[in-house]
Amino acid sequence: MLPQAQGRTLLRWILVLSTLAAAPASPQSADRIWGRVHTTEGEMHSGFIRWDRKEAGWGDILDGARTLPDENYFAWLEAHDRERATRTIELRGHRISWYEVDPDFPMQVRSGVRFGQLDSLVVLASDRVELILRSGRRYEMEARGSNLGSSLRRVVVDEPRGTEIELDWEELERVVFSAPPPDAVAGARRLHGTVEDRSGNRFTGFLAWDQDEVLESDVLDGEEMRRPNDREIRFERIRSLTRIPGGTRVELWAGETMDLGGGNDVADGNRGVQIADPELGVVVIPWARLERVRFHEPAGGRVEYGQFDGGRLLFGTVVTREQEELQGELRWDADEAGTWEILNGESDGVRYDIEFGFVRRITPLEEDGAIVTLADGRTLELSGSRDVDADNKGVMVAPDPQGAGATGGTVWRLIPWKDIREVRFRPAPPGAGPENER
Repeated sequence: MLPQAQGRTLLRWILVLSTLAAAPASPQSADRIWGRVHTTEGEMHSGFIRWDRKEAGWGDILDGARTLPDENYFAWLEAHDRERATRTIELRGHRISWYEVDPDFPMQVRSGVRFGQLDSLVVLASDRVELILRSGRRYEMEARGSNLGSSLRRVVVDEPRGTEIELDWEELERVVFSAPPPDAVAGARRLHGTVEDRSGNRFTGFLAWDQDEVLESDVLDGEEMRRPNDREIRFERIRSLTRIPGGTRVELWAGETMDLGGGNDVADGNRGVQIADPELGVVVIPWARLERVRFHEPAGGRVEYGQFDGGRLLFGTVVTREQEELQGELRWDADEAGTWEILNGESDGVRYDIEFGFVRRITPLEEDGAIVTLADGRTLELSGSRDVDADNKGVMVAPDPQGAGATGGTVWRLIPWKDIREVRFRPAPPGAGPENER
């Protein structure tokens, strides 16, 4: 390299470093997942984490499946007044007997938890992890979908020195989560805006377009519908996206408007928009139900690591159709037992994954589905999931007449779905912290 070229290169690096040193912390950096990723090769990478491409913030959900503990099943059997089914066969003069799980009680259920509730994640096998919540509670999650196991679309660590490290599932050993350092600045900001569906519902939060692009540095691909020009547009240039027949209308901040088609980013192959709603959980609007996305700065409602505590046990009041009221510890659908767990449902083709900590009331409907009332006053009519329809295994209550949370969890009463008028959730009483979780 010539001396003058070396001088220009050195000057450019000085300018870059001085710019980084003077840059204030990004207002969105605290929303981003931060942690230390330990690999099977003994390496450690610390920085902002992008998980499976579409999860990058504390409000996003880690999805998987969970095998329920036997104690849940036995408590449900006892509360349901059923006995364990015994099966016996004769084989070459030997009698073989075993217990068979009641078909009304599937032992493996869909599970999820917002990243902000996690203290750490430990890989146990090719398709299984142990999750340690910030409360100290531990449980195992198995692969279902692309968040865990070989289907994971990599974990990307944006290190403070500006290096991006991409890791496959087989390289992960454990991840320890924490709040970003005060001076940490993410290399790119998360997409944020308001999404409107075809029914006129609006959701505001951090976005994943096509459940894939989540940062302003990501690129929208498409072909102009009026002329054969391929376009690659960084999201930081885009003001809004509107679904049109056969494609998407793109409005840029600079004022230019264009109609794009072709490819999965802007046409029928699009997998929809995921919104991390800070007062709900996660909403997924499929392409067929999408109307418009308008990008804008957050006006409040940030989701930072310090807001999470790992959750508490579910407590509340079950009102039966006979007007009996039972207060105490709850197990929804005989398996969700904590405020960190997720209530699943659909409405008008839109999927809702609601953290139980945001739920204040659930009222089953006469036919199918339920009305769910959130802490911020919103009401949703949901169906399409055993959490909110006639396949629900019922609500188990450890009755506590004094409402003090001193049940000990030794006696459960089951209220079948058809007998529930409403369930009102309340904050966990004193003494219901992680040390008393069952």
